[in-house]
Amino acid sequence: MRPRIGITLDSEDAGGYASLPWYALRRNYCDAILAAGGLPLPLPHHPEAVGDYLDMIDAVVVTGGAFDVDPALFGAATRHATVKLKTARTAFEYAMVRGALDRDLPILGICGGEQLLNVVLGGTLIQHIPDEVPGALAHEQPNPRTEPGHAVTAAPGSLLARAAGSERFAVNSAHHQAVGAVGPGVLASGVAPDGVIEAIELTGRRFVLGVQWHPEYHISPADAAILAAFVAAAGEAT
Repeated sequence: MRPRIGITLDSEDAGGYASLPWYALRRNYCDAILAAGGLPLPLPHHPEAVGDYLDMIDAVVVTGGAFDVDPALFGAATRHATVKLKTARTAFEYAMVRGALDRDLPILGICGGEQLLNVVLGGTLIQHIPDEVPGALAHEQPNPRTEPGHAVTAAPGSLLARAAGSERFAVNSAHHQAVGAVGPGVLASGVAPDGVIEAIELTGRRFVLGVQWHPEYHISPADAAILAAFVAAAGEAT
């Protein structure tokens, strides 16, 4: 039986695709989880159903999106002008991550999902990389997301290095924010050449990993390996 992998959806207001509010999810999230051996189950944003969702899944993927975590959630006194919020989505994903942590379910945070994971674990975020990281790379890469943007170096012996099967590999890059200070017990296990944190993990757990890039695009063999390791951990949790 395939491990059941909950995948958080994006949410959009009326307009564009539909005249009423709608959910969205790129197909490659589900395709990549299925290819890794899991059963993808998209999760609508119903905080009152978080416990029921967690009862029926073996692991959770927190996806990315064109929005940001409210800086108030990590104690920031100001909000950068570039910050865009999806308050209801963040509240739901926060509850899902908190509940999955309480049950020690495997968690994979992708891009904005990594940032939320760090906040839930007591860390902070860089609100706009160009303003806070001198000499930063173009983390909003100008080339297509289906191509690499830069390399990531993984900490030796880390969950990231073990899952990826490598300590250095290429990734895509589509973010203007990044992890700032990590939370208690959190290891910054992957960095870009400019020092921006690209991966975090919570030590002492079965599998709690956040990556700043999008492994569902399979930019390098490391991406597929990370997803396979995540799904395998979910299988062990059943």
